[in-house]
Amino acid sequence: MKQIDENKLFREVTLRISSSLEIDHALKNAHEYLHQFMPIDRIGLYYVDEERQGVYTAAEIRESGKIMPTVGSSPIIPFDENVRERIARHKKQQQLITIYNDPKQHLKDPIALKCFPELATYSTIALVLRIEHEDIGVLLISAKGPNRYTDRHIHILETVKEPIAIALSNARQYQQILHLKNLLADDYKTLVREIESLSGNQVVGAEFGLRQVMEMVRQVAPMSSPVLLLGETGTGKEVIANAIHMTSPRREAPIIRVQCGAIPETLLDSELFGHEKGAFTGAIQDKRGKFERADGGTIFLDEIAELTPAAQVKLLRVLQEKQFERLGGTKTISVDVRVIAATHRDLQEMVRKGTFREDLWFRLNVFPIHLPPLRLRKEDIPSLVQYFVERKSREMNLRAPLRLADGAMERLLSYDWPGNVRELQNVVERALILTQGQPLDFPQFVPGKITSSPVITPEPGSMIRPLSAITADHIRQTLVYTRGQVGGPGGAAELLGVNPSTLRSRMRKLGIPFGRVRPGQ
Repeated sequence: MKQIDENKLFREVTLRISSSLEIDHALKNAHEYLHQFMPIDRIGLYYVDEERQGVYTAAEIRESGKIMPTVGSSPIIPFDENVRERIARHKKQQQLITIYNDPKQHLKDPIALKCFPELATYSTIALVLRIEHEDIGVLLISAKGPNRYTDRHIHILETVKEPIAIALSNARQYQQILHLKNLLADDYKTLVREIESLSGNQVVGAEFGLRQVMEMVRQVAPMSSPVLLLGETGTGKEVIANAIHMTSPRREAPIIRVQCGAIPETLLDSELFGHEKGAFTGAIQDKRGKFERADGGTIFLDEIAELTPAAQVKLLRVLQEKQFERLGGTKTISVDVRVIAATHRDLQEMVRKGTFREDLWFRLNVFPIHLPPLRLRKEDIPSLVQYFVERKSREMNLRAPLRLADGAMERLLSYDWPGNVRELQNVVERALILTQGQPLDFPQFVPGKITSSPVITPEPGSMIRPLSAITADHIRQTLVYTRGQVGGPGGAAELLGVNPSTLRSRMRKLGIPFGRVRPGQ
């Protein structure tokens, strides 16, 4: 046998057992070196898994030097009461290494005989691997025939047990990280598919009431320009934001949602831009903000009008320079993020009052999209009802109703829906709960006032109005929504799908004045 230089032995085994996070290759490298100092026909590493209740194979090298495949899902020793008692008893013992030179010793151990029957004709050294008084696994080294090992071989393994234990622990943690990474990747793909099915490919009303909106989505989605979604509460701004992201080149990256109005003012900067350890009381570690998490993807800032002045300044810098600093930090962080903002408030009026930065307003208002309220796209109500009935029935494990009750749809169409699509969703869910298994009905429990005047039974034919009167009413309603704007992005002509000149000409014939509504009018 070669003379042992313990320092060199320790260094060389450490280098070899740490040469790869693939523990079988690392063990093979260590085996090739240790073979110079002791007989080794087989070598194996086995780890204890308390969570899965068993002892599992990490790596095995056989006589030919061949790496044996491991079966990660099957324990070589499943835990039972006897095994647990033996492990507990062993933890109290100081002896971590044992020689089995007599094959009869092997035959007397039922666990060894069951798990390693082929070692009955081998001499074996068992080395318990321990880190900080916790047993993490076992190293088994075997050679054919009896009496192959001596105290000198025990001394060799005692010298190198720490790096071998650390290597096994690191390899286990590496495998766990890979497993979690794969789980997260699968979860993310599933989430992307769910978001796509719920929003990107299923924007209800895309061919009718939201036709102009979806055309604008198709135009802006391939770009990285900021988008500003405007409209009343409940009109579906988040759905449109999802549609923009899912049809953009950024769809494989995350879309991070921020409800600006739901974050306390004192935490808003930290939530958006992150913070450094010690930046404030309770900041015990560094934290990435929403913008860092959205790097390469999209950030959706809902109710952006709620941002504090300080946060507005930082947001303006992100939009202009794509850079910011964490709270309490000095390092400049660069990100590639597309911003989609949304609000139901009048940002122009806020700019005039000085509560919203004018330069930020100009930067966000690159591509505004106005979402019409449900009362201006009632043609979408039947499709929305069908969609919500199917979706909510699945969520509540209810059998979907076969049909609507007589007059149910008429009641929905006669209502002005101040809460828009969100209110309709809630009404459908309530009706499903109350009319389980029966034709779906919407009696007079619909919240709010259905009509502005008492219901009067009309005389036959009195409900028929001239087409010009209906057209004029529809144009007036649209102008109220656009605050008198006829042309341009978000104007009445765009919402109605006609040329601005054609719309102005028709308005003259119908006696409808046009012109921007000024503040206070």
